[in-house]
Amino acid sequence: MRASQLRLPARLLAKRPVNIRLSLPLQALLLAFMLFAMFGPLLNLLLWTLTESWFYPHTLPNQWGLKYWYQVFSPYSDVSGSLLTSVLIAVLSVLVCLLISIPAGYALSRKSMPFRLLFMLLFLIPQAFPNLTVYMNIARLFYQWGLNGTIAGVVLVHSVHGLMYSVWICVAAFSSIDPLQVRASRNLGASSLFTFWYIILPQAAPGIMAAGIFVFLESLDEFTGTYFVGAPEITTLPLLLYNASMSGNYQISSITALILLVPSLLFMFWLFTNLCARKCCLKWANKGGSHSGCQTNKPGACR
Repeated sequence: MRASQLRLPARLLAKRPVNIRLSLPLQALLLAFMLFAMFGPLLNLLLWTLTESWFYPHTLPNQWGLKYWYQVFSPYSDVSGSLLTSVLIAVLSVLVCLLISIPAGYALSRKSMPFRLLFMLLFLIPQAFPNLTVYMNIARLFYQWGLNGTIAGVVLVHSVHGLMYSVWICVAAFSSIDPLQVRASRNLGASSLFTFWYIILPQAAPGIMAAGIFVFLESLDEFTGTYFVGAPEITTLPLLLYNASMSGNYQISSITALILLVPSLLFMFWLFTNLCARKCCLKWANKGGSHSGCQTNKPGACR
């Protein structure tokens, strides 16, 4: 049947789309519920960080103060050491993932590569099974290889988990590059290494940076792999949070959770400022002009 023969009834074409309008009190109620669902747990977390004693049946804490903040940041606390260990493992995981994902992403971005989709699906295998089962088998193997309870073993576990993000993001970053620029560079006599280093890599740098940030945040918050492979020799912030919450010390666990939340908030702030700067520069470009903030590549300079 041809497309010209497909006719809808006139009564259906005459109908207008139905607009559902909610009353103002109902809209306010829905907005309040959404705000409570988003910020309610965070407010409760902040409340526990300033609590020194809180007993039933009191609605608010009996005593307020910064006693547990001093304990967390004291020289004899375990938080500073766990924080340094978590950051070190996260940085090493980023380096390992990028060393693998940059060449793999560049190779997989080429449509002519044989079994391209199969190789990309292989990086999804760690997410296809429950993490508990995967990490228990990895821990058994690492016991035999002497990697259990070491920084190297924890970094390898975090890297296996983070490769999914880094490889797929790098594939998208390299796929967005115009192949005509690469071809023009090669036609002008540039070598493959020169073209990759000065033409391809600078254009894929934002995607590679995003992949590194995702891997860093994922490694910083990873608990299950560190628990099965690193504990008790390796203690990170998620493990410290777990031990504090299991012992009933909700103040220490809340402060630790707030520390883990800071990198994500900083990343969201950086992303917001860069998106606003790019939107501002596009607006100036559409007007046929330019702005110093766009030329200096300073997100805060373009207003």
